[in-house]
Amino acid sequence: MRLLLAEDDAMIGRAVQQGLAGAGFAVDWVQDGRAAELALGNGVYDAAVLDLGLPGKDGMQVLRDLRARGLRLPVLVVTARDGVPDRIAGLNAGADDYVLKPFDLDELIARVRALLRRSAGTATPELSCGSLQLDPVKREVRLAGEPVGLSPREFALLEALMQRPGAVLSREQLEEAVYGWGEEVGSNAVEVHLHHLRRKLGASTIRNVRGVGYKVSAP
Repeated sequence: MRLLLAEDDAMIGRAVQQGLAGAGFAVDWVQDGRAAELALGNGVYDAAVLDLGLPGKDGMQVLRDLRARGLRLPVLVVTARDGVPDRIAGLNAGADDYVLKPFDLDELIARVRALLRRSAGTATPELSCGSLQLDPVKREVRLAGEPVGLSPREFALLEALMQRPGAVLSREQLEEAVYGWGEEVGSNAVEVHLHHLRRKLGASTIRNVRGVGYKVSAP
């Protein structure tokens, strides 16, 4: 899952980026509103964590313009503006949730996961496809009840596929879901990780639709 983090405070931004990355997200971090607006126009993000007090363009206006374009991207607002009118204004502008600074990083990660579940229309964090279960919180995968050990990148790829069971995702879509800015991606990196996944889960679990991409199917 790929997130955009818009936060101008370097210390907070670095900590949040590292925390979200440690929780398995690919995170792109920008430090001003104009950059956030440009990044959000790419359409590659699953959710955004948006500070309101951004230079260049206020985060509230970034949010309003995002919704005015009809984009339904889940947005978690993070801000030091603690007045009730400010919170009401942020929610009315289109925020899906609101966290006040200072905040607990684990709570922020949990709220991001909750936003993603709601946007996907699921009530439980666990993803399943046949006898294959993936728990994004515990970072666990089970096949027919037995644990399967995956590398962080293998887990991220499987999670991206299981978010849309049966849908075919191209290599480019999988790269966008798993890799953030500045990460070096080998020309066949996704294929190599998928090959390892298929060895661990069974070749029929992840199917290659020739010339199109990959999809997860019930084992």
